[in-house]
Amino acid sequence: MSTARRVAILGGVRIPFVKNNTAYFDVGNLGLSTVALGALVEKFGLQGETLGEVAMGAVLKHSSDFNLAREATLSSGLSPQTPGITIQRACGTSLDTVITIANKIALGQIDAGIGGGSDTTSDVPIAVNKKLRRRILNANMAKSFGARLGAFLKGFSFSELKPEFPGVGEPRTGKAMGDHCEMMVKQWQIPREAQDQLAYESHKKAAAAYERGFYDDLVVPFRGLKRDNILRPDTTVEKLATLKPAFDKTSGLGTLTAGNSTPLTDGASAVLLASEDWAKAHDKEVLAYFVDAQVAAVDFVGGEGLLMAPAWAVPQMLKRHGLSLQDFDFYEIHEAFAGQVLCTLKAWESEEFGRTQLGLDGAFGTIDRSKLNVVGSSLALGHPFAATGARIVATAAKLLKEKGKGRALISVCTAGGMGVTAIIER
Repeated sequence: MSTARRVAILGGVRIPFVKNNTAYFDVGNLGLSTVALGALVEKFGLQGETLGEVAMGAVLKHSSDFNLAREATLSSGLSPQTPGITIQRACGTSLDTVITIANKIALGQIDAGIGGGSDTTSDVPIAVNKKLRRRILNANMAKSFGARLGAFLKGFSFSELKPEFPGVGEPRTGKAMGDHCEMMVKQWQIPREAQDQLAYESHKKAAAAYERGFYDDLVVPFRGLKRDNILRPDTTVEKLATLKPAFDKTSGLGTLTAGNSTPLTDGASAVLLASEDWAKAHDKEVLAYFVDAQVAAVDFVGGEGLLMAPAWAVPQMLKRHGLSLQDFDFYEIHEAFAGQVLCTLKAWESEEFGRTQLGLDGAFGTIDRSKLNVVGSSLALGHPFAATGARIVATAAKLLKEKGKGRALISVCTAGGMGVTAIIER
């Protein structure tokens, strides 16, 4: 096996992220992925190019999208000799696709590749229920029309026509992600005011970034949109404070609202990575380098916070490099919920958590909040589950390019009690 090579991040694109059942209500994952991938091909002049791999994914996808990455690749303008692989790890999906491509480049298996993802909660897969599915299969096995009709009608009940929608809760607890986050903010004593403040700041930072042109080459127009339709530049803390709890609606203690939680979102993103030699040979500028990644999981059924896995993943990753939490110029922490971000930060600041959970002598550390999600994040931009990670990688790489040097920490929590984190630097 060859010695690990440096992995260059050359840039990324995404389409505007939109609230579900709006501009992209009739565009499925294949369409969203193809548009984003095609835009990346156009941006970097890759028409007809054979890349080592395209890795993409989606969380809520139809069974017909089993080969999503390959099908999107075939429609992207890349050479049909470019292979594709479809990956899924809930909200960490496209960060995982980037990690997959980066690892293959580092090991010399490929020279260049694309990581990305899409999601739509407008075009969700709807299935027949188990009884009706079994009835249809039994009828299909019969030898004649009469036998098929008899097998289908035997014991039939109209209740069997009720469809099955994708689950919104954790299979092992039955609780929605927001319900779990409510438990977390109560445990870590995160007040409603702090959550609303973080949400307000996300919108203001994102709006300012759009105004100064930061997103001009990262967001490509689609369906008549040039910006995310979730962004609310005119929101205020006072407006956010008027919203009612979205999850814990009865106890009087609920603090998660539609304003400090990410909405259901449709969108797609993609990032181009390569070896330094490939970038030089193709005259492509290197924005930053992908350094390392870490995945962790928690026992959320046993009482740990569902969205707290990054609190373990980041210390594990930084220990490997001899880095402290303060050794970063930018912190890109996915805002699934404002409360989830604040719980993670408070855990890192806790001496007890550092000693009992991380095996440290004290707290893991505190970050400079002025370096957190400086151009806005998921609360303002939206969160198509499998597109967020690639959005963050492209954003962080451009921030480092603007600064001219530095290091960025990326952290994404996921359903199933997992977290995916990464380091990039310039």
